[in-house]
Amino acid sequence: MKKFLTYASVMLNSFQHFLVAAVFSFLFLSSNSNAQFKLPRYEIVTLDNGLTIYLMEKKDVPIISFSVLFDAGAIKDGETKGLSSFTAEALKFGTKNYSKDQIDSIFNFYGSSLNTYARLDYSGLYTEFMKNDLDKLLPVIKDIITNPTFPEEEIIKRKQRWVAELDQAKESPRQVIGAYYNNFLFTDSPYGNPVDGIKKTIEAVDRKAISSFYLDNVRSENCAIAVVGDFDSDKMKSELTNELGSWKVTTPRLINDLRFTNKNLKEPAVYLINKDNATETTFMIGGFGVPMSNQEQIQIDVINTILGGRFTSWLNDELRVNAGYTYGARSRFASYKTAGTFYISTFTATKNTEPAIDLAIKTYNRLFEKGIDEATLKSAKNYVKGQFPPEYETAGSLAGFLTQKYIYGLEDSYINDFEKTVDGMTVESANEIIKKYFPKDNLQYVLVGKGDEIRNIAKKYGKVIEKNISEDGF
Repeated sequence: MKKFLTYASVMLNSFQHFLVAAVFSFLFLSSNSNAQFKLPRYEIVTLDNGLTIYLMEKKDVPIISFSVLFDAGAIKDGETKGLSSFTAEALKFGTKNYSKDQIDSIFNFYGSSLNTYARLDYSGLYTEFMKNDLDKLLPVIKDIITNPTFPEEEIIKRKQRWVAELDQAKESPRQVIGAYYNNFLFTDSPYGNPVDGIKKTIEAVDRKAISSFYLDNVRSENCAIAVVGDFDSDKMKSELTNELGSWKVTTPRLINDLRFTNKNLKEPAVYLINKDNATETTFMIGGFGVPMSNQEQIQIDVINTILGGRFTSWLNDELRVNAGYTYGARSRFASYKTAGTFYISTFTATKNTEPAIDLAIKTYNRLFEKGIDEATLKSAKNYVKGQFPPEYETAGSLAGFLTQKYIYGLEDSYINDFEKTVDGMTVESANEIIKKYFPKDNLQYVLVGKGDEIRNIAKKYGKVIEKNISEDGF
């Protein structure tokens, strides 16, 4: 099931093809081991209607990647949780010139697919196709963005499946714990909104609500399009201007940025989600992290690699390899436009709940008690530098980065100076990063498991708030 972000979701949308990226990475590193990966040259065009376009020619493969982002994420859902996600999907339900079946058939015929989605800060559209098919697919993409009709019959059918999917997701705690965690940390902030909504709000979605959300938020002046691949920039600029230059929404725009900044946590607390038939406890432990704008994101990621960001991390070694409590343990910083979270996440048999949580905390505390030594830091630096080029060498991943630049204000230096920044880390600076950004006090816990067997254990870690997983909402 495509719904629900597992473990609070991924920072950037991953469009890359792993095998191709790995091949490019191998060629890049073997041809010049001293070269640092740089962002390819690109052009930024702003149309008269405010639409921002990024054009990056990349002619190694005859493919064009097309990424579109709107400032229309779940933080703007209001009381109708899941509205942004439903609206994003409903863009494909039909347009002024194409029915849903026609849209599906056209993309299938040309060996492509069209994906729409929503995240907390934005929603978007992504597709990739052969360069010779641009003239056939661009008019359809344009109509999906600018002329959706949101047919009622398609909305009704999708609502029925959506509600069933929400129930189904709760049968797998690893699918939903991230939504509970965000809601627990952010409480009544829009960053606590479940991206895919809850049953009550999805059942209330109708054509009027979707149309209003679209008109308020999916607009030329808060939209970015990135095109990366085998094309001529002048010709592409002309075609995009012809297709999208007249896109203009005339209704007044609702200007209300509801984003949230991190707050101080006053005490440790536990959110216990009771699942009566659970045989495992799935848990997340952490606190607030950093926003996307943080200038030390790279250094933070290097340290997190040591803690729980790779298979040979401290957390995975202790909980999986040494203790045998789980098949995998990890940690992550999830960053948004004005806020962020940090969490440790894993799952274990119910009988191992307490020792697994204790070991996770003990392992985490090594950061503060012993810090990072030279050998450990060197290993992490080599690892992240080896993993970095594949993330940004395909057309899809580059298109994703360019549209993320628009939403988050990212600088090219994140990529261009990545290796330099990593190499510049010292043991002293690494341990300062730990003190500065890794939450230590008043940790927050979210546990999904059998309440009768873990309720007393939960009390050990903080004030307990309990909810049944069968209940709607958070």
